[in-house]
Amino acid sequence: MASSGEEPRSGSPDRAGTGTEPAPTVDAAQLDTVEDFEVLEDEEEEEDLSELPPLEDVGRPPAPPREDTQPSEQGEGEAAEDPQEWLDVLGSGLLKKKTLVPGQGVDTRPRKGQDVTVRLKATLEDGSVVEENPALTFTLGDCDVLQALDLCVQLLEMGETALIMADAKYCYGAQGRSPDIPPNAALTLEVELLAAQDAPDLELLSGKEKIELANRKRERGNFFYQQADYVLAINSYDIALKIISSSSKVDFSPDEETELLDVKVKCLNNLAASQLKLDHYEAALKSCNLVLEHQPGNIKALFRKGKVLAQQGEYREAIPILKAALKLEPSNKTIHAELSKLVKKHADQKNMETEMYRKMLGNPSATGTPGKCKDKLSWSIPWKWLFGATAIALGGVALSVVIAARN
Repeated sequence: MASSGEEPRSGSPDRAGTGTEPAPTVDAAQLDTVEDFEVLEDEEEEEDLSELPPLEDVGRPPAPPREDTQPSEQGEGEAAEDPQEWLDVLGSGLLKKKTLVPGQGVDTRPRKGQDVTVRLKATLEDGSVVEENPALTFTLGDCDVLQALDLCVQLLEMGETALIMADAKYCYGAQGRSPDIPPNAALTLEVELLAAQDAPDLELLSGKEKIELANRKRERGNFFYQQADYVLAINSYDIALKIISSSSKVDFSPDEETELLDVKVKCLNNLAASQLKLDHYEAALKSCNLVLEHQPGNIKALFRKGKVLAQQGEYREAIPILKAALKLEPSNKTIHAELSKLVKKHADQKNMETEMYRKMLGNPSATGTPGKCKDKLSWSIPWKWLFGATAIALGGVALSVVIAARN
């Protein structure tokens, strides 16, 4: 079974900020106790939460009107009391932005796909500071950080400082962030856009850099999975897989190639888990098959493939796959339970099919009238044969008489 120990978090400290914390790790020995075998690669399964909304994207509306007085001279509380200066980013009132210090113009706004660096300060409604980062760097539009930050930084001009008031669902949602951010907590973010530059060329990344970048995206996907936001989890895993699969002009060492494959397998396994949560069975089956192409004995991929086939009613195909997984890890109680359930369902399915065929074709073993009909049929066959033979003989005689008459 593939190791489920978490690698040390990679990347520079400036990328460790709001929404980038990986979920707790889990030891391989704990896998058997996880319900439905839904443990992610390097992640511990938590109970399902209510569905969170998918990422809402926004265009680039005109810059908000600026007052003659400098907003920076007003206190934050005073600024928050004037609703006319707030931009309702999504039109729902749940995500608002207000300029404190003007920037260098609309043309200096960053673009999606660029690496941006911001100064960030996040506070709760009671004024408690829960995050301060003088230089947080992330890829804009990749969901590397809170949705509130990812959406609103697109609207900042270079050098602009803004306040962002964000509802909990654009921050840490119903789960919060232990121990400092409670569930369903709204946040106020003070953000200053410091820099924006094009992301590095993937073809020129070294093996170590590519591994670190792919792992950051994978860890972000794990964060969204733990938040039960499976759409965004899939997005992050897809980005990680594109990084791994991108062509390269740099030679990698055998160890780097092996590590890249390991990250790829983890992403595909976690991608299948997310797709399964959304009932995207064909996509999940494809992800499992890709894992099994590289690692035919990957237990998680075998289990999830069997589960996908079972969800599609393909019990006959699912059972041998689960048996193969159980053979690799005979002590796994979750696979035992799933296999027992499928065997019973398959037996019930066969019984239903047998009953359906019996009703369609009738019961050949029944006695009474059907038997009499059978006896009658067996007597009628010789009489029909004799009648036909007599007709053929008479026809032959008649034809001989006609021919003789003509001669």
